[in-house]
Amino acid sequence: MRLNKFISSTGICSRREADELIKQNKVRVNGEIAPLGYNVEKNDKVELNGKLLKQKKNDVYIALNKPAGITCTTERHIKGNIIDFVNYPERIFPIGRLDKDSEGLILLTNDGDIVNEILREENNHDKEYIVTVNKKITPSFINDMSNGVKIYNPVKNEYTVTKKCKVFKINDKTFKIVLSQGLNRQIRRMCQKLGYRVVKLQRIRIMNITLKGLPLGKWRYLTEEELKIINSKISN
Repeated sequence: MRLNKFISSTGICSRREADELIKQNKVRVNGEIAPLGYNVEKNDKVELNGKLLKQKKNDVYIALNKPAGITCTTERHIKGNIIDFVNYPERIFPIGRLDKDSEGLILLTNDGDIVNEILREENNHDKEYIVTVNKKITPSFINDMSNGVKIYNPVKNEYTVTKKCKVFKINDKTFKIVLSQGLNRQIRRMCQKLGYRVVKLQRIRIMNITLKGLPLGKWRYLTEEELKIINSKISN
């Protein structure tokens, strides 16, 4: 098994994050600093920062209806972090992010492999939001949001036009938007560019998972049927 896959299988992080830990020489196999791409054998002793790693026994998949004010980070020293909020007895981490000021659906797991597949941008997995803004929504606003807005992408240090998406007006100040893209604070930045300010933002769906029957601040396990559909989507 590849070393990065072994590390992700312990529930600590995703494969991509495991690669970064390996690059930083924080991982040792049988006492030796391990290189990228290393293959782990059955009886190998894998350590991260001197701590022995063990593969987890069961995969955990959770849907949380996150309240505003909770930060999607595994950094336990940050007040209001999502890990302390959920208070799950095993190590889990969020799939993607939902910014502190927003509320709604976020998934958490200890399965690093599924994280990579869901977050992979080219897979174009839908995420649906209901957004309330500070002033009346116009037809031109809906049209501009639907066809792409030029915003600054700090990760690539360049401007980018957001992908075309579906936008539906609900009432004078509320709309629904379905994104397959996941830029940081994307909806807020799109609205700001068009002269609007987001008052409330709620994510109501990720792929086939919805908030139905899940109160704000509560979490539940994903069902076998939900996982079956997710796995069929990410394996295509």
